[in-house]
Amino acid sequence: MERLMPCIANGKPDELDTVLTIAGQAALAGGTIIKKLYGKPHTIRHKGAIDLVTEADVASETAILAKITKNFPGHAVLAEESRAVYNGPAKGPTWIIDPLDGTTNFAHSFPFFGVSIGYVVDGEPQAGVVFCPLQDELFCTIKGKGAWLNGQQVHVTIEDDLQKSLVGTGFPYDVGSTLEQVARTMRNVLPRVQDVRRAGAAALDLAFVACGRLDGFWEMNLKPWDTAAGVLLVLEAGGRLSNFSGQPFNLFFPEIIASNGRIHGQLESLVV
Repeated sequence: MERLMPCIANGKPDELDTVLTIAGQAALAGGTIIKKLYGKPHTIRHKGAIDLVTEADVASETAILAKITKNFPGHAVLAEESRAVYNGPAKGPTWIIDPLDGTTNFAHSFPFFGVSIGYVVDGEPQAGVVFCPLQDELFCTIKGKGAWLNGQQVHVTIEDDLQKSLVGTGFPYDVGSTLEQVARTMRNVLPRVQDVRRAGAAALDLAFVACGRLDGFWEMNLKPWDTAAGVLLVLEAGGRLSNFSGQPFNLFFPEIIASNGRIHGQLESLVV
């Protein structure tokens, strides 16, 4: 847990330091399980036509929940595989967990996936971690204490020209019914940026905006567990968030534009 210490030490001690420590331990536990199962035959079931669940999702979530509920038994939990029902933000502290973001990638041995754990209070992100087990990259953040990658503070890029920007996106699981909108936005954006990446794990895409690997990102039809940790990473790294209409981002509203802030208006004008 040495990688968490620079974030924890960056400011006055408070209860969020303990939260981040447990979140980091839980993410590493889940990620270790995922890494051991990577590249092996999988038990796969479908939640939708192209929405998969593997044994790694379930095993990772079980390990994460065991760590969190042991240390914070009174806190609410929203977790993709076992506690996925929500009607907006809960009052008080809530852990929002994606035990394996990028399940389709994992199932196909495409090495872009991770664990995302966000901690929110009254719907507002306060701390979070994103762990990429194959790359051994641990992103972490506490509100007011910056964004960090393996113990080094990270920041968004300073690029202000959209034409020189590398941006990311994702396609929704119901792309069959949203294809026209997805294609329209891609037609708008693709000729006006340096290039677009579609790697298939929103939590990692947001972490990549935070650390400067992407200048911006947009996606529709996301769930709170896709973004709960990543959005705070972006904000604490100096970035900006909104929905497609330019309104403030809300974890429980399924649209996001994230950027370094400098290209935000340009990107926002093209995402419809």
